[in-house]
Amino acid sequence: MKLTLTYLLLFFSLLTGKAQNQPQVTYFPLQAVNLLESPFLQAQQTDLHYILAMEPDRLLAPFLREAGLAPKAPSYTNWENTGLDGHIGGHYISALSMMYAATGDTAVYNRLNYMLDELHRAQQAVGTGFIGGTPGSLQLWKEIKEGNIRAGGFDLNSKWVPLYNIHKTYAGLRDAYLYAGSDLAREMLIALTDWMIGITAGLTDQQMQDMLRSEHGGLNETFADVAAITGDKKYLELARRFSHKVILDPLIKDEDRLTGMHANTQIPKVIGYKRIAELSQDDNVWNHATEWDHAARFFWNTVVNHRSVCIGGNSVREHFHPANDFSPMLNDIEGPETCNTYNMLRLTKMLYQDSPDSRFADYYERALYNHILASQEPDKGGFVYFTPMRPGHYRVYSQPETSMWCCVGSGLENHTKYGEFIYAHQKDTLYVNLFIPSQLTWKEKGVSLVQETRFPDNGQVTLRIDKASKKAFTISIRQPEWADSSKGYNLKVNGKEQSSATATNSGYLSVNRKWKKGDVVTFTLPMQIKMEQIPDKENYYAFLYGPIVLAASTGTEHLDGLYADDSRGGHIAHGKQIPVSEIPMLIGNPEAISQSLHKENSTQLAFNYDGKVYPASGKAMKLIPFFRLHNSRYAVYFHQASEEELQTLREEMVVAEKKANELANQTVDLIFPGEQQPESDHGIQYDKSETGTHKDRHFRRAKGWFSYNLKVKEEASRIMITAQKEDRNKVVILFNGEKLSTNPVISEADKDGFITICYSLPQKIGTGTYPIRFSPDGTEWTPAVYEVRLLK
Repeated sequence: MKLTLTYLLLFFSLLTGKAQNQPQVTYFPLQAVNLLESPFLQAQQTDLHYILAMEPDRLLAPFLREAGLAPKAPSYTNWENTGLDGHIGGHYISALSMMYAATGDTAVYNRLNYMLDELHRAQQAVGTGFIGGTPGSLQLWKEIKEGNIRAGGFDLNSKWVPLYNIHKTYAGLRDAYLYAGSDLAREMLIALTDWMIGITAGLTDQQMQDMLRSEHGGLNETFADVAAITGDKKYLELARRFSHKVILDPLIKDEDRLTGMHANTQIPKVIGYKRIAELSQDDNVWNHATEWDHAARFFWNTVVNHRSVCIGGNSVREHFHPANDFSPMLNDIEGPETCNTYNMLRLTKMLYQDSPDSRFADYYERALYNHILASQEPDKGGFVYFTPMRPGHYRVYSQPETSMWCCVGSGLENHTKYGEFIYAHQKDTLYVNLFIPSQLTWKEKGVSLVQETRFPDNGQVTLRIDKASKKAFTISIRQPEWADSSKGYNLKVNGKEQSSATATNSGYLSVNRKWKKGDVVTFTLPMQIKMEQIPDKENYYAFLYGPIVLAASTGTEHLDGLYADDSRGGHIAHGKQIPVSEIPMLIGNPEAISQSLHKENSTQLAFNYDGKVYPASGKAMKLIPFFRLHNSRYAVYFHQASEEELQTLREEMVVAEKKANELANQTVDLIFPGEQQPESDHGIQYDKSETGTHKDRHFRRAKGWFSYNLKVKEEASRIMITAQKEDRNKVVILFNGEKLSTNPVISEADKDGFITICYSLPQKIGTGTYPIRFSPDGTEWTPAVYEVRLLK
């Protein structure tokens, strides 16, 4: 069925909460905004090819299997057959729904309907409303319903985050209804939500909060959306029960307790707090809407202003590091995760709708260009999981037949919906938020408008009115925080300067008039070079031109695993780490350095840096927009030093780098206990075990035991464990079933009290997988273990 724009606007109002509480601004549906030639249109089309390259029957296999039906094709490998089976299927339905809304592509629409029909067949076969792909689903949910809850941060009843997994199915069904108008998806969504009410009805609030220790995505948000869709407040109550108070309560009090937390576990929860607050403003019984809204705003301000780097991303190895120490960001190869920024943009969009302030649009633009657009390889379409900020490292790209990571799921969605935030409207005001070539149809006002620009390669923007009614309305154009105010906008209508244009307190320049067909608005975005220091104020800087992060290619050697295989760690760039001391260091003060960057006279944005660098290369260093730099090593942040500091810094860096490289070269495998992906990748199993953080490092310990499977690709002979000096609990370590020596070599404690304990293996081992198991030795607990490192 071809949906009318009016019908889709009805759905979109449900998505934004308009039916319950009138927001200050309203977004246009994706159908109303057509992208024109630009990097964004290219990214959308590349994503479309990637989506169509995936096989629906392979994505559907886990759902059919758990419903007792025969799959039509084998499951995909990677995360899709190692415990998180089915999570990509939910993302895929969302991506199909939004891609259809954005493009009207009938092949996408037909594939969406096929996915929904098959999921409906699975739901009918189970007969309870349940749909899911987690292995052993029916037994799992039976245990939960009975109150048998065994929750860890990344597991629930020995399953890999099943609540997070099923959230993707909920979100996919919601999006199929809201974006593509599928009544079948609505019916399935309500049945699946009623099933969850049945599963949790007998659980106490304490049991619910215990269960929510396990990563659960944005279930509170989707249940709130079901309340908006149906008008039934029982679903809003379910959403509140699925809201994790351990995260919420400190945010209400303006307390930042995020250090050490798994970043993308928290962001969807906060989106849910905000959505519940939106839908609860008229609830006279439940009066916490203001507090929950405040919590969401405090979280956004904390993450954006104190915990994000220049590209708009956050986290190292998926976790929030200390806000006053960004050294992990510059040293680790697992930098900002794309999923985090996907969710931060969703939260930003919600906050802007209630408070249309340009600071939200400024962040949205920054993250959209420099992280989201940069996270897709422009030719082959692979998606990026980690974007290292370590100078001289590189990104790894997914492939549609091998890679089933979370950032593939969100990546499928990211590039379908570029039209969602370009424009917004409020009564008789049209907001122009982003400078992206596009055509807007504002049906209610009888207005059609085209935006033409080559931004950021050129700062000129044209808005052309192709259709207008006889009534006056206002066009409000964002004045970005990065714009050079001394140069002005040079705003003109039909060639005449608009001295009467008014600047608003929220960062917009407004023109009100009776617009007519053929009217043309032109303005200039005055961009300038800026050096932006890393947030902890260490001497590392990034170059920006307007909102665009610039980067330099540092070579194409040793790009191991550039296009990922289906191994569990395939999303990580495991190639050689270039010593930081070999990356050009900028010599001079920041002001002089910024003046040494000169724009090339070319159609695409490019700059040459002719200031002093060390080591000297004899030629100017070239920088281009980061979103255009692919299949290469790169530098986004550059170390800055004065002439006087140079020699001392070089000596310190060489010593530190040599020590780190020696250890890295000796390492055969490495596990960071207490962190989700390293543990999942190494087959974590345990009994009576817990995780935590100390000195900003994660650990695992146990009263019972915990174990991993070490992966050996070359001969190894030693195991090195990192623990705390004062944690003297004895431990039994079994490696491949044999007890390790009780006389290990113990290092001196470092400044934070950490020691390394090195055990010799009974014999050298070759290629294969070897279990290692920790249990107490006559004590209540094992020591807290921070690292497990297998050495040559």
